[in-house]
Amino acid sequence: MIATGLVKSSYSEEDITFLLKDLTESFTESTLEEREKAVQTGAHYAERLPVEYRPSEEYTRLYKESVEKTKEQWSYFIGLLATRIRLNAKSDDVVLVSLARAGSPVGILIRRFAKQKMGLEWPHYSVSILRGKGIDENALRAIRKWHPNSRIQFVDGWTGKGAIQTELTKSVYSLNEKEGLELHDDMAVLADPGACSTLFGTREDLLIPSACLNATVSGLVSRTILNEQFIGKGDFHGAKFYGELKEEDVSNDFIDQISACFSKTAEAAEKEAYSTPVTAERTWQGKMEVEEIGEKMYNGTNYQLIKPGVGETTRVLLRRDPWKIFVRSLEHPSVQHLLVLAQEKQTPVEVVPDLFYRAIGLIRSGPEI
Repeated sequence: MIATGLVKSSYSEEDITFLLKDLTESFTESTLEEREKAVQTGAHYAERLPVEYRPSEEYTRLYKESVEKTKEQWSYFIGLLATRIRLNAKSDDVVLVSLARAGSPVGILIRRFAKQKMGLEWPHYSVSILRGKGIDENALRAIRKWHPNSRIQFVDGWTGKGAIQTELTKSVYSLNEKEGLELHDDMAVLADPGACSTLFGTREDLLIPSACLNATVSGLVSRTILNEQFIGKGDFHGAKFYGELKEEDVSNDFIDQISACFSKTAEAAEKEAYSTPVTAERTWQGKMEVEEIGEKMYNGTNYQLIKPGVGETTRVLLRRDPWKIFVRSLEHPSVQHLLVLAQEKQTPVEVVPDLFYRAIGLIRSGPEI
């Protein structure tokens, strides 16, 4: 039933199916300088891949400490989110569609909670969605064909200023109008600091440990690729499998550590889910701070250079050309890995005590800054 020629991953086939064309042998990464120049002169970021960041010993130690300290907390939020998904769907017939690649580990954890604590087998696929391009429509058509009557639930890791939620809403509206796929745009995220998702585990701006790393915590799968030299009209979006990083892979260890805590946290998570509203209003509160910073730091011309939230700030430091980062405090555990990365990249860190987010990353736009 499932398509052939899909990218491999280090996850089990039971946990996830990546609906991504395998470009492992044919696609090469670009340097940071090449990629940044291309993006800022009009090319789309998904046409190229960044070189995968290989963490230092200190950074690896911080990642492991973060998992150990927060695994019960995130286990609780996974249980809360999974239960809210079920209540919101008003059905046990749910198909999880995570947004590659930050959503992939979260989708696996939700699937495992549903199986272990609800006795439900929720199929789980991961598909590409890209800012300015929308979701992979071929992948969505395939999922709907395979599951014609199921409630499709989109899943991501976290929100920043809401760009992916906006893309998802546009894509869902378009596919429903054109093809009647009966999709919903209520994306479920583990952390929603931007207040732009209706389903979430928490709206606190906290570090999800999987945001610390790239492929080595995401099944050894690259970012998604949409480049017409490699992706035809009938293809799924593409990705690479980094088998050479096998020794550094912590993807399944991350999943196992958090899911091992379900027995401790499930009862409290389910109790909260049943005693609080299932969904919340999208207030887009974070966007206002982003726009204010954009006016002040970039003359309001390019909000895409501002990446709010701990998760997005991590991405800036891992694979973009950072100008500086703002943090609300230097002491909070969720920013310690940012301080290590900033030191490695020689990126200035400024403390802004009244920051709405816990951290914001600013990307260099040119010689004027």
